[in-house]
Amino acid sequence: MAWIVLIGSGVLEAVWATALGETKGFKRPGPTTVFVVALVLSMAGLAYAMQTLPTGTAYAVWVGIGAVLTVVATAVRGQDRLTPVRAALLAGLIGCVIGLKVVS
Repeated sequence: MAWIVLIGSGVLEAVWATALGETKGFKRPGPTTVFVVALVLSMAGLAYAMQTLPTGTAYAVWVGIGAVLTVVATAVRGQDRLTPVRAALLAGLIGCVIGLKVVS
């Protein structure tokens, strides 16, 4: 159960990170609300997962999922470029996250 919550929290990390960029310095109420709600839920899920998972592993998985999804989301929206080198590096990051799960 902790792994499922952790994965969901990682997805919410990408949501709040993307929403943060859209707040324009917290001047736009819609994205600001999405940011705050996703941030609170993401942190709560991470805290829950850390009750049973090693802190380092949980944090690395959470950050890895959030980072990869944030880059993909911004690339899909045309705000960032996804070059072959960046895609390979993201694939390496995904591999490392999977590796942490396997050895845990």
